[in-house]
Amino acid sequence: MAKKPQRGRGKPENPRKYKKKTSPLLIEKVEYVDYKDVDLLSRFMSDRAKIRNMKVSGNNRQQQLDIAKAIKISREMALLPYAKRVASSGRPGRGRDGGRDGDRDRRPPRDEGTDSKVDATSATAQDAPVADDVVETVTEGSDAS
Repeated sequence: MAKKPQRGRGKPENPRKYKKKTSPLLIEKVEYVDYKDVDLLSRFMSDRAKIRNMKVSGNNRQQQLDIAKAIKISREMALLPYAKRVASSGRPGRGRDGGRDGDRDRRPPRDEGTDSKVDATSATAQDAPVADDVVETVTEGSDAS
């Protein structure tokens, strides 16, 4: 009788083999990772300033610990950012609720007359009081000397 192939259990016969990345620290023969070397440390950070994974960067465990420590020190010294803002693409996302806005579009418009707050866009610099126009009055008896 023929042997049945196993489905979903056990290891596959030919697992995907990949070549391990070589670390830039080994290529450049860096002996000590300095927290002041911002160019080197920024190579191990993503575009959003996150520390890259060992598999992505190609470091071994000790190198990764040294780099993470140096990045954290340089962040505290304000040489590297904690986070970067990335400009979003022109296409809007679906949002947190999966694209369901609920009653947002169906709300009745607000009555403008009941709001007592002044609209910040309507106020101009000419409406604001100017310090030169203020006149101070000094009484004769207020001088103590």
